[in-house]
Amino acid sequence: MFNPSIPWWQFPVRGLIVYAALVLGLRLAGKRELGQMTPFDLVVILLIANAVQNAMVGPDTSVSGGLVAVGTLLAVNFAWSRLSTAVPGLRRLAQGEPVLLMADGKLLADHMRRAGIDSSELEQAAREHGVPGLGEVRQAVLEVDGSISIIPSTATVHQTERRHRQQRAHR
Repeated sequence: MFNPSIPWWQFPVRGLIVYAALVLGLRLAGKRELGQMTPFDLVVILLIANAVQNAMVGPDTSVSGGLVAVGTLLAVNFAWSRLSTAVPGLRRLAQGEPVLLMADGKLLADHMRRAGIDSSELEQAAREHGVPGLGEVRQAVLEVDGSISIIPSTATVHQTERRHRQQRAHR
């Protein structure tokens, strides 16, 4: 139960390799994949977790081996977080940069295509921000976390503020 079947030093080495591979894989998958979780995405994550479990601990089923592997992942994540905060270039390397999808009310088709975003996703994001359509969007940005930020046109902002004041007055 507490006696690992492989040398203890292999757990952190395996954990580091798996961590690096997963970070690289998620980075290559793109920002949009991180922004929305579908049932399909959940299945993929569960299958990945099951697949990398053997890569991290090998044939070992001991509690101590599992704890060393978990501790390694937590320590690497903590260290990476601190390091990427201290060195801005590392954060940009790991997370990328925001992508402008709309500017001055115009769709940027090349940027959208590279980011894997179509107009229906942009329309949905606009509605989620209380903007009825893309014609009322001044700027849209795909953020590094996969979410889409919407900056409405000036007319839409004033209409939204007026609508909120009217709703509060009727309460």
